[in-house]
Amino acid sequence: MSGDPPVDLRPGGEPRPGAPRPGPTTSDRHNSVHRRGLRFLRARRRVVGRLAAWSVLETAQTFLTGYALARALDAGFLAGRVDVGLGWLAAAALAVVVGAYGTGRVYGAVAALVEPLRDRLVRHVVERGVRDADRGALSRLTQQVEIARDTFAGLVMVSRSFVFTAAGALIGLFSLAPPLLLVVAPPLAAGVALFALTLRPLTRRQEAFLVADEELADRLGAVCPGLRDITAAGAEDQVAADAAALIAAEQYAARSLARWGVLRVVALAIGGQLPIVLLLATAPWLLAHGVTPGALVGALAYVTQSLLPALQNLIHGLGTSGSRLAVVLRRLAPDTPAPTDDPATATAPDTTSAPGSAPPGPPAAVTLSSLTLSSLTFAYGPASEPVIDGLDLSVPHGTHLAIVGPSGIGKSTLTALMAGLLVPTRGSVGLRPAPDSPAPGHPGHPIRVLIPQEAYVFTGTLAENLGQLRRDPVPERELLAAAEALGLSALLDRLGGPTAEVEPGILSSGERQLVALARAYLARAPLALLDEATCHLDPAAEERVERAFARRGGTLVVVAHRISSALRADRVLVMDGRRTTYGSHDDLLDRSPLYRDLVGAWSPAGGAPAAPAAHRPGTSHPALPLRDPDGVDAVAGAGLPRDRRHVVAYGPVGQMEASGDLRDGGALGGQ
Repeated sequence: MSGDPPVDLRPGGEPRPGAPRPGPTTSDRHNSVHRRGLRFLRARRRVVGRLAAWSVLETAQTFLTGYALARALDAGFLAGRVDVGLGWLAAAALAVVVGAYGTGRVYGAVAALVEPLRDRLVRHVVERGVRDADRGALSRLTQQVEIARDTFAGLVMVSRSFVFTAAGALIGLFSLAPPLLLVVAPPLAAGVALFALTLRPLTRRQEAFLVADEELADRLGAVCPGLRDITAAGAEDQVAADAAALIAAEQYAARSLARWGVLRVVALAIGGQLPIVLLLATAPWLLAHGVTPGALVGALAYVTQSLLPALQNLIHGLGTSGSRLAVVLRRLAPDTPAPTDDPATATAPDTTSAPGSAPPGPPAAVTLSSLTLSSLTFAYGPASEPVIDGLDLSVPHGTHLAIVGPSGIGKSTLTALMAGLLVPTRGSVGLRPAPDSPAPGHPGHPIRVLIPQEAYVFTGTLAENLGQLRRDPVPERELLAAAEALGLSALLDRLGGPTAEVEPGILSSGERQLVALARAYLARAPLALLDEATCHLDPAAEERVERAFARRGGTLVVVAHRISSALRADRVLVMDGRRTTYGSHDDLLDRSPLYRDLVGAWSPAGGAPAAPAAHRPGTSHPALPLRDPDGVDAVAGAGLPRDRRHVVAYGPVGQMEASGDLRDGGALGGQ
């Protein structure tokens, strides 16, 4: 579906460009349905003849409706002969009974004409569904075939009724007085001709409206279940623009259809209501030229009781149901499609690599010379204290940086600023590409990728999830290599391989994190930001992921969930309110009391910093101290330098303990 603005319908009634078309052109499709309809009727000449024969009885009923009324007045009641008048009225009543009998027989003939059409359409739909594995065959079989059957039956009845009713009325007018025919026939012919001229444009605009409505319904049907995906991908504006374009297209098609629909009202007024006005306006002239009062009343009866209802049924039946039938028939029994270059129908080339051949290489990644933060300041409101205030930092390309600090200090805010999700209040975040690197922003070369703590997995295949950030499909060999590097192979095998469907709800939090990490790994962005993206993984899995990202090249920034992440990093950034300290692990143990406190809180002994113990395989270092049974958490490990044994009680969300409420009255954490 395109987001382009709607294009006006052409004067010939062509739907806007891009609309799905059952055939080459609208005119060709219309002619094809017309030819098929004529062949169908010629093959059933006997049924059509029987239908016409029984319809003659309706013609006789219509003829006597006006003629008997005129004779009852002129030769009966106005001449003082009541018995003659009642006799003519009795003849009219008898004609109604005979006409009703003929109508009953007509329904049998219509059924003999309609049911073969239904059987033929069912056969076409079933053959097409079996041959082409058509997913729409069920809808066509259960809905569209029945719509075509019922609509065709209604059209036969309406068209037949108008033809034989008009014939009976016109014969009656001529029999009563030829001048009456001169008054009624011209506007009737003009109204029918005007309606006939609008049939094809109305059909085309009806089809354009149905196509626009189906496109919008299909789009909304895809959007509504995928709102979670759209929000997660930040595609709200694009989806809204696409939907707005389709809504505008349907609105335009509806207005165009309504404008042409006005002509139907005009045709009905000219053909059915203007004759009444003309008969009344010319009554003195008609009476002066030999037309009897009874003949004039009979002419009014012909127009009001026969011609006007028949014309009204014809216009509404053909104008609405006729166009719908044409559209449905073109979809149920389309011509064999010719070869086309339409990308929507062309067969995709086989991109599977031959056994033993090397898969296509990934797109060249952008190389950064450095990540630079210059006087970076950010606050969540004009009156709020800055979360980050005047931070200057330069991270060379290829550096593995760990960010540590107390919870709520601003680590996630800093990664969001680096990722471009937040706009600094002051200062800037600079991503300088190397001189020989592709231009930033090229669709095949993402600059940075952020993996948050809450991993996102959408419904689809595993390959679609992992390759979401790549412009082209990821070769299977590269995908399997990434899964092996990150420890995703077991999950991939359990689900059934890259083409297996993924249901996010059945994955654990750790499995979802692995999928999101593999997606970022395959994006090959030169800057990867892991904001506690491994918090649901065990220490061994976390180490495997971080080392895989470090080996792939580029700059890696990790918000540390365990002290082991800081020990693996080349550089560590310690965030302590407005103060920050930057350096290696050993350097920060000497220069940063907060870092020593954090290392002590993370260490298993809880005493002095024990860097070597942190390297022991299989040692788990929780992100926070274990909760005290009394519902309090120590700010730092007991007895550590600067600890001052502060505790913070659990309270309502957003509630903070003021330093004056603490027992020793000192500052929190030595700040």
